Amino acid sequence: MKPLNLIPADVDIAFISKRKIFFTISALLIAASIAMVLTKGLNFGIDFKGGILIEIRTEDGPANIAEMRGKISALNIGAFSLQEFGEPTDVLIRIQRQDGGEEAQQQAVNAVKSTLGEGISYRRTEFVGPQVSKELLEDGVMAVSLAMLAILIYIWFRFEWQFGVGALVALLHDVTATIGIFSLLGLEFNLTTVAAVLTIAGYSINDTVVVFDRVREKLRKYKSMPLDELLNFAINRTLSRTIITSFTTVLALLALFFLGGEVIHDFSFAMIWGVIVGTYSSICIAVPLLLYFGIDDKARGNMAGGDEEDAQPEPGVS
Repeated sequence: MKPLNLIPADVDIAFISKRKIFFTISALLIAASIAMVLTKGLNFGIDFKGGILIEIRTEDGPANIAEMRGKISALNIGAFSLQEFGEPTDVLIRIQRQDGGEEAQQQAVNAVKSTLGEGISYRRTEFVGPQVSKELLEDGVMAVSLAMLAILIYIWFRFEWQFGVGALVALLHDVTATIGIFSLLGLEFNLTTVAAVLTIAGYSINDTVVVFDRVREKLRKYKSMPLDELLNFAINRTLSRTIITSFTTVLALLALFFLGGEVIHDFSFAMIWGVIVGTYSSICIAVPLLLYFGIDDKARGNMAGGDEEDAQPEPGVS
């Protein structure tokens, strides 16, 4: 059976020569994202704004999330979310902080208990105050920052510092663009979104490492090839893997987006956006930046008599 080749093996797209176009697009995207966050802000969820947490367990079989959501929605107590966790009978209810003091929060809890009726045991009820929300927000920012730093150090040790900086710029591009799209669309930004941002960072760096690996391999093999040609060659040799992997990942995420329910709707959207932006940045940002950072002799593995393989270029090498 003839294998299906969506992207020809000898594809030769001039990514590097169009790098200024990509840099301009990304600069505009980042500027727009920052402007949106500064002017419109983020729609922080209960985790970051404070509110009420109620952990329940249904006593008559698996919880009917849709029915519960309909009953609580009818109370008009503002934004809320229901999340099934652990057993099918366990549900975590988050309700936005009510105007007023502790009495107003307790009234909302009583209203929820009343509308959900019998057959439910209440295992935990907590009020998330402003201080706790502030700590959660600070922890979220800290988690993303430490993840970026750890990735930078990993890439630095595995490759060279130029690769680490290129990967870090691409990651900042992906994270900023993801936060920006959440601000633009007014989607809820909560701890689940932070988890999505961390997942996007992991996915994006995986894509970038694959391309960087091929760049390093070609640097050692074609020691006299001009750097711009070599980078473009490395991108094209990994293009099929990068595009098909991202495409199949997006297909799975689309299934989660349309069929996964409201609980993971925003998470799925963030992941879809992140995979697309991450794939773009790995190809069009991270690798072209290497041209400006320079590749020293150590990265090229420059040793005496090392140019003989240039006499036998791979197919597709001009």
